Amino acid sequence: MPISDCRIIDLPKITDQRGNLTFVEGGNHIPFDIKRVYYLYDVPGGSDRGEHAHKNLHQFVICMSGSFDILLNDGKNEQRFHLNRSYFGLYICPMMWRNLDNFSSGAVCMVLASEVYDENDYIRNLDEFKLATS
Repeated sequence: MPISDCRIIDLPKITDQRGNLTFVEGGNHIPFDIKRVYYLYDVPGGSDRGEHAHKNLHQFVICMSGSFDILLNDGKNEQRFHLNRSYFGLYICPMMWRNLDNFSSGAVCMVLASEVYDENDYIRNLDEFKLATS
Protein backbone atom coordinates (compact mmCIF):
# COMPACT_ATOMS: atom_id res chain seq x y z
CA MET A 1 0.00 0.00 0.00
CA PRO A 2 1.29 3.49 -0.72
CA ILE A 3 2.12 5.89 2.08
CA SER A 4 -0.64 8.17 0.78
CA ASP A 5 -3.17 5.70 2.26
CA CYS A 6 -1.97 6.81 5.73
CA ARG A 7 -3.41 10.09 6.92
CA ILE A 8 -4.25 12.37 9.81
CA ILE A 9 -7.90 12.06 10.82
CA ASP A 10 -9.63 14.78 12.82
CA LEU A 11 -11.85 13.49 15.60
CA PRO A 12 -15.00 15.09 17.01
CA LYS A 13 -14.23 17.70 19.65
CA ILE A 14 -16.98 18.77 22.00
CA THR A 15 -15.90 21.90 23.84
CA ASP A 16 -17.22 22.72 27.28
CA GLN A 17 -16.05 25.18 29.91
CA ARG A 18 -15.64 22.18 32.26
CA GLY A 19 -13.26 20.48 29.81
CA ASN A 20 -13.32 19.10 26.29
CA LEU A 21 -14.45 15.65 25.15
CA THR A 22 -13.30 13.68 22.11
CA PHE A 23 -14.45 10.21 21.11
CA VAL A 24 -13.58 7.58 18.50
CA GLU A 25 -16.02 5.15 16.93
CA GLY A 26 -14.55 2.20 15.06
CA GLY A 27 -15.93 1.86 11.54
CA ASN A 28 -17.16 5.47 11.70
CA HIS A 29 -14.31 7.87 12.52
CA ILE A 30 -11.62 5.33 11.65
CA PRO A 31 -11.80 2.78 8.81
CA PHE A 32 -11.83 -0.39 10.96
CA ASP A 33 -13.45 -1.94 14.00
CA ILE A 34 -11.36 -1.72 17.18
CA LYS A 35 -10.27 -5.06 18.65
CA ARG A 36 -7.38 -3.91 20.85
CA VAL A 37 -6.22 -0.74 22.60
CA TYR A 38 -2.78 -0.21 24.10
CA TYR A 39 -0.66 2.78 25.07
CA LEU A 40 2.96 3.77 25.47
CA TYR A 41 4.09 6.04 28.30
CA ASP A 42 7.18 6.86 30.36
CA VAL A 43 9.30 6.54 27.20
CA PRO A 44 12.85 7.63 28.17
CA GLY A 45 14.26 10.66 26.34
CA GLY A 46 16.04 9.71 23.13
CA SER A 47 14.29 6.32 22.87
CA ASP A 48 12.56 5.02 19.75
CA ARG A 49 9.54 2.71 19.63
CA GLY A 50 7.98 0.77 16.80
CA GLU A 51 10.66 -0.14 14.28
CA HIS A 52 8.46 -2.77 12.63
CA ALA A 53 5.63 -3.26 10.13
CA HIS A 54 2.41 -5.25 10.23
CA LYS A 55 1.27 -7.50 7.41
CA ASN A 56 -2.49 -7.10 7.99
CA LEU A 57 -3.04 -4.86 11.02
CA HIS A 58 -4.62 -1.41 10.74
CA GLN A 59 -3.79 1.10 13.49
CA PHE A 60 -4.91 4.53 14.60
CA VAL A 61 -2.40 6.40 16.77
CA ILE A 62 -3.39 9.27 19.07
CA CYS A 63 -1.12 11.46 21.15
CA MET A 64 -3.05 11.68 24.42
CA SER A 65 -0.48 13.93 26.11
CA GLY A 66 2.78 15.62 25.13
CA SER A 67 4.08 14.99 21.62
CA PHE A 68 6.03 12.56 19.46
CA ASP A 69 6.82 11.88 15.80
CA ILE A 70 5.99 8.90 13.61
CA LEU A 71 8.16 8.19 10.58
CA LEU A 72 6.38 5.96 8.05
CA ASN A 73 8.01 4.12 5.17
CA ASP A 74 6.13 2.15 2.47
CA GLY A 75 9.32 0.67 0.99
CA LYS A 76 9.71 3.53 -1.49
CA ASN A 77 8.75 6.76 0.27
CA GLU A 78 9.00 8.16 3.79
CA GLN A 79 6.84 10.69 5.57
CA ARG A 80 7.12 12.13 9.08
CA PHE A 81 4.04 13.04 11.12
CA HIS A 82 4.12 15.11 14.32
CA LEU A 83 1.37 14.23 16.80
CA ASN A 84 0.65 16.64 19.64
CA ARG A 85 -3.15 16.86 20.13
CA SER A 86 -5.68 14.37 21.48
CA TYR A 87 -8.39 15.32 18.96
CA PHE A 88 -6.66 13.95 15.87
CA GLY A 89 -4.68 10.85 15.11
CA LEU A 90 -2.74 9.04 12.42
CA TYR A 91 -4.28 6.15 10.52
CA ILE A 92 -1.59 3.58 9.59
CA CYS A 93 -2.50 0.95 7.01
CA PRO A 94 -0.88 -2.51 6.76
CA MET A 95 2.61 -2.99 5.28
CA MET A 96 3.92 0.32 6.58
CA TRP A 97 7.25 0.43 8.44
CA ARG A 98 6.92 2.73 11.45
CA ASN A 99 9.34 4.35 13.84
CA LEU A 100 8.15 6.49 16.76
CA ASP A 101 10.65 9.00 18.16
CA ASN A 102 11.09 12.51 19.53
CA PHE A 103 8.93 11.78 22.60
CA SER A 104 8.39 14.79 24.84
CA SER A 105 8.44 14.42 28.61
CA GLY A 106 5.11 12.98 29.76
CA ALA A 107 4.04 11.87 26.27
CA VAL A 108 1.31 9.22 26.10
CA CYS A 109 0.73 7.37 22.81
CA MET A 110 -2.55 5.44 22.49
CA VAL A 111 -2.97 2.91 19.68
CA LEU A 112 -6.29 1.51 18.46
CA ALA A 113 -5.78 -1.73 16.52
CA SER A 114 -7.95 -3.73 14.12
CA GLU A 115 -6.88 -7.11 15.54
CA VAL A 116 -5.71 -8.71 18.77
CA TYR A 117 -1.96 -9.25 19.22
CA ASP A 118 -0.47 -11.75 16.77
CA GLU A 119 3.32 -12.09 16.61
CA ASN A 120 3.01 -13.66 13.13
CA ASP A 121 1.64 -10.36 11.79
CA TYR A 122 4.91 -8.51 12.55
CA ILE A 123 7.84 -7.84 10.23
CA ARG A 124 10.66 -6.84 12.58
CA ASN A 125 13.55 -6.73 10.10
CA LEU A 126 13.81 -3.69 7.80
CA ASP A 127 15.60 -5.64 5.04
CA GLU A 128 12.84 -8.27 5.09
CA PHE A 129 10.25 -5.49 4.89
CA LYS A 130 11.99 -3.88 1.92
CA LEU A 131 12.08 -7.23 0.15
CA ALA A 132 8.35 -7.76 0.80
CA THR A 133 7.49 -4.33 -0.61
CA SER A 134 9.72 -4.36 -3.69
